[in-house]
Amino acid sequence: MRLIKYFLIILVSTSVWASTQPAEEVLFKPSVEQRKRSNLATRFLANWHYKDTRLNDELSVKIFDRYLELLDPNYSFFLADDIETFAPYRLHMDDALQHADPTPAYEMFNVYVDRVHERVKYAREQLKNPMDFTIDESYEWDRSDTKWANTEAELDEFWRQRVKNDYLRLRLAGKEDEAIVETLDDRYKNLDRRITELNSDDIFQFFMNSYAQSIEPHTAYMSPRSSENFEISMRLSLEGIGALLGRENEYTSIASVVPGGPADKEGSLKAGDRVTAVGQGQEGKMQDVIGWRVDDVVDLIRGPKHTIVRLEVLPEDTGIDGPTTIIKIVRDEVKLEEQAAKSRIIEVPGEGEEMIKVGVIDLPVFYLDFNGRARNLPDYRSSTRDVRKLIDDMKAEGIEGLVVDLRNNGGGSLLEATTLTGLFIDEGPVVQVRNSSGRISTEQDTDPGMAWKGPLAVLVNRYSASASEIFAAAIQDYGRGVIIGETTFGKGTVQNLVDLDDYAKPSDSGKMGQLKITMAQFFRVNGGSTQNKGVEPDIRFPSAGDPEDYGERSLDNALPWTSISSASFEPEGDLNRLVAVAEFRYQDRIADDQEFNWLLSDVAEFNLNKDKKEVSLLETTRRQEMDEDKAKAEARKAAREDNGPLLEDADALADAGEPVEVTIDEGTEEAADEEEEDDRPDLLLRESARIVGDMVVLSGDEPALAKQFSALNKNRVPESLN
Repeated sequence: MRLIKYFLIILVSTSVWASTQPAEEVLFKPSVEQRKRSNLATRFLANWHYKDTRLNDELSVKIFDRYLELLDPNYSFFLADDIETFAPYRLHMDDALQHADPTPAYEMFNVYVDRVHERVKYAREQLKNPMDFTIDESYEWDRSDTKWANTEAELDEFWRQRVKNDYLRLRLAGKEDEAIVETLDDRYKNLDRRITELNSDDIFQFFMNSYAQSIEPHTAYMSPRSSENFEISMRLSLEGIGALLGRENEYTSIASVVPGGPADKEGSLKAGDRVTAVGQGQEGKMQDVIGWRVDDVVDLIRGPKHTIVRLEVLPEDTGIDGPTTIIKIVRDEVKLEEQAAKSRIIEVPGEGEEMIKVGVIDLPVFYLDFNGRARNLPDYRSSTRDVRKLIDDMKAEGIEGLVVDLRNNGGGSLLEATTLTGLFIDEGPVVQVRNSSGRISTEQDTDPGMAWKGPLAVLVNRYSASASEIFAAAIQDYGRGVIIGETTFGKGTVQNLVDLDDYAKPSDSGKMGQLKITMAQFFRVNGGSTQNKGVEPDIRFPSAGDPEDYGERSLDNALPWTSISSASFEPEGDLNRLVAVAEFRYQDRIADDQEFNWLLSDVAEFNLNKDKKEVSLLETTRRQEMDEDKAKAEARKAAREDNGPLLEDADALADAGEPVEVTIDEGTEEAADEEEEDDRPDLLLRESARIVGDMVVLSGDEPALAKQFSALNKNRVPESLN
């Protein structure tokens, strides 16, 4: 009966909606090939995934809601009546998948196309009306609380304010009225055009991803076109800017910047930034990309090496009313060499006049030349090999402590995470892996001895993920080093790529696409998972926002944190006392540090405003906010110039007790020039080195450490800090 009911819904809905479509409109419907893809992909997702998920009514509701969210993430197009019309599908998305008939998704999409056309028409009409920016009103840019409008008049009012805000943003950026109207009219026309250019394959991918990501965030279906783009992105010869793009409401956002790529070397583009326009060459017209599909933006950004692409960017820490910046990037290849580990030495004050040399390893990714290793080449590259050599070089320079910088390191080779950990422990397990059948295996460091036995810190942030979390967790569990920074991303799962073409029938025509499926989960040697919770730092740096609002834990369908039995391992030591005293010294030191006070001020301001979902449409108010931000930035720049640069001649600053950076690796003059032009010090790295310097002093003086720890427990200031 349920199957009959399901097909009746399709027939009735099709007849109603078809009658409302303009004659020239093309109604989307699934092809025979897409039905075959649906059947094959559904079998894999239902039977192979690490998470045991039944294709039933409960999952159907999640698929339905996620599909709507994918189409209309900010509740800007559909009306409440549309959602009510779709309601019969809410409990039948599972039937559509089980019977390889994704027709409901196509029916819903056909209505979506109509609504987009209607909104674009209305927005373009608004551009013909005069804009009055002296009226005290606000634009609610985030409609997650409001949801879908009940009436067309209500949705019209939202779009009137949206167009007005778009206009005001360009006006504040210095554009003339005529140019503003032209830019926005092009933006809205492009939205209309892109909807028209979508094809049946696109809709199929939307629907299958709604299913895949209703199971778990890192599971995805890639159409043949997306599969090709993915393969291109995995080649080291990719010619582009070296950035992974994602979607944030109507914006294309920077999900991550590829270490060693052109964007990384230019230095301005950051994860979380939103791209609003793209221009070609030095003078090419900026193409507005707000509302574009991600793969269309990728096509604009990608291009031949040595050519210039210009990105207009809304920074992550700026609201939608904030000023944009233009970033100019020269396209090039992303090479393994440019992602290699690098080192430097920072000198920090010790006791009295003594200066302590602290080595820094900057590791952008856990890399390994698999082919070279398989062929047993004597000089194959790996992060472990390179880091070992850098440590040996810095030991020869006399370092007494070491910082491993894993900020923005999104992971890489599991083998490398294991062997790199082995440089800092003697022998033992590094990470446990449980597959979908429940079988647990352990990755071991079997190489006795350590490349570095001294004081160690691992610097992480919210974008440190996967292999980075395995390494940091092992260092923490063994008591081998101190973790400093932010709570990490929380990705503790393993994905495999399945090429559906390999499982297609000989009679099937066309390509099937690929699935990325979560197949296993990582666990620390202490039995806890890195999944969801991430690795929590021993010493926490100031961080904007709530850790619950980013990373894996911010996703409603992420795998939960869980635990298994601890592996058999011997900790290297107990750092609790050392961490407590080092953190006290750090807190005392930053109390009078101007850069840290600025950072704390920025964090407080961000936290105060992060939940705001509307922006003023008063031009005077917006200009005042811009002027205040500009004045603050100029005042800080002037203060830095008055205080002198952070990095100067080593001998001169040694007398002043200031930290000094000395680069071990040979650098280019261009890189040095860029470093001089950036007047913002890397105070988090600087302070990490200071903390390691404290560890060096305290580790060498056990009575002093015991005395200061005892003083902390008695809630008084250690005498050495008076």
